[in-house]
Amino acid sequence: MPFSVNPIKFGTDGWRGVIAAEFTFERVALLAPLAAKILADDYGTPQRTGKVIVGYDRRFLAEEFAQVAAEAMQEAGFDVVLSQSYAPTPAFSWAAKQQNALGAIVLTASHNPAKYLGLKVKGAFGGSVSPEITQKIEALLPNPPVFDAQPGTLTHFDPWESYCHGLQQKVNIEAIREAITSGKLRVFADVMHGAAATGLERLLGCPIEEINSDRDPLFEGGAPEPLPRYLAKLFDAIKTATRQGDNGLRVGLVFDGDSDRIAAVDGQGNFLSSQVLIPILIDHLAKRKGFTGEIIKTVSGSDLIPRLAEIYNLSVYETPIGYKYIADRMLTSDTLIGGEESGGIGYGTHIPERDALLSALYVLEAVVESGEDLGQYYARLQNKTDFHNAYDRIDLPLANMEVRAKLVERLQQEPLTEIAGQKVLDCSTKDGYKHRLADGSWLLIRFSGTEPVLRLYCESLTNKQVHQTLNWAKEWASSV
Repeated sequence: MPFSVNPIKFGTDGWRGVIAAEFTFERVALLAPLAAKILADDYGTPQRTGKVIVGYDRRFLAEEFAQVAAEAMQEAGFDVVLSQSYAPTPAFSWAAKQQNALGAIVLTASHNPAKYLGLKVKGAFGGSVSPEITQKIEALLPNPPVFDAQPGTLTHFDPWESYCHGLQQKVNIEAIREAITSGKLRVFADVMHGAAATGLERLLGCPIEEINSDRDPLFEGGAPEPLPRYLAKLFDAIKTATRQGDNGLRVGLVFDGDSDRIAAVDGQGNFLSSQVLIPILIDHLAKRKGFTGEIIKTVSGSDLIPRLAEIYNLSVYETPIGYKYIADRMLTSDTLIGGEESGGIGYGTHIPERDALLSALYVLEAVVESGEDLGQYYARLQNKTDFHNAYDRIDLPLANMEVRAKLVERLQQEPLTEIAGQKVLDCSTKDGYKHRLADGSWLLIRFSGTEPVLRLYCESLTNKQVHQTLNWAKEWASSV
């Protein structure tokens, strides 16, 4: 049976494909100059003419694909600045803005399994381009223009130096370093064989306990995604420190494959998603650093976020899921923080881009300045807001796209009025179908746009109720 090759189609952040089947050198050589052309059309100015940054992560053949993309854009007349090494995707967004470039092309598949590689397009402002930009790129694919300009230049740069210097200015590096070197704080970082490797040590200027530092394009058979099932080594390291009677503060940090998403583990070995980290970060930035601005959350973000925002008299703006929507809002609003439940968090103090290393620095600063374990910190915020709900999410594979279509039709023609024994009070369709229930909980039913997958998100009073509701939703979906 022949392998089905999907057309080039941009998703929530870039185009991805299976290496050697969909993601090929020929396709990258075709796509990169088209992306550069649209970047020039939309961001070109007399001061910003033809420069494009090219970067890559640590995936299989990532350097080679980056070289092909760079040479194709150079041949089309663009001046290309190619990275000397792997680096976090946010470092290339930073470079695009700092170097007054048209934008950046980054070869990465982020958190996806090993067989994938991808291409992200970043704008001159230092963040993901809008859906309108990627649609313009896609529109050129059937009849690509002929580039008849003289070839541009191809130079190289260190992606780490300026990026690290910029991040170091945003936190009290000395206080964090002193806590680590004095033994008051132990920092464990699972970089998941990805582009965050060496990042924290470069930033902090002292050793930390880095896990999965080596380059493994197979990701030990898993995926570089900050989820508990991939973090056995990190859990073991923290639990070992606990058994050894280490009485200091312990923080585990988790970075996805291209270091734009983050999760954490507290000193007792409990996994903390960004649903926990975002409230901690809001409290730290607003209370201790005195920052103000709008809080931007997606429809799947915790209800604790608006409760905390109300305490600090901060406004909240809700977007569909996908960091590009948050970044787009950040360009037009005075932002404190913008975050999504999958781990992407960005800041008004920085570029409009999710950045896991900056998030890690702010988390460490919050721990050092509060003197609290992350789990204790979050519990205090729950008490402060009188909000103790639990959260979870599951992705449910469907048999095919026809089943997906039937489920969408049922939701539209037969709206749910009761879920897991609770009356549905209302349903928002901003992104998927978010049902507010009588007991204060919510269930979001959302479909992947590119594959037969149903995404189910729930926040409820207890973990038991969360899983009862999610199981109800699974049974509802399988009844079609």
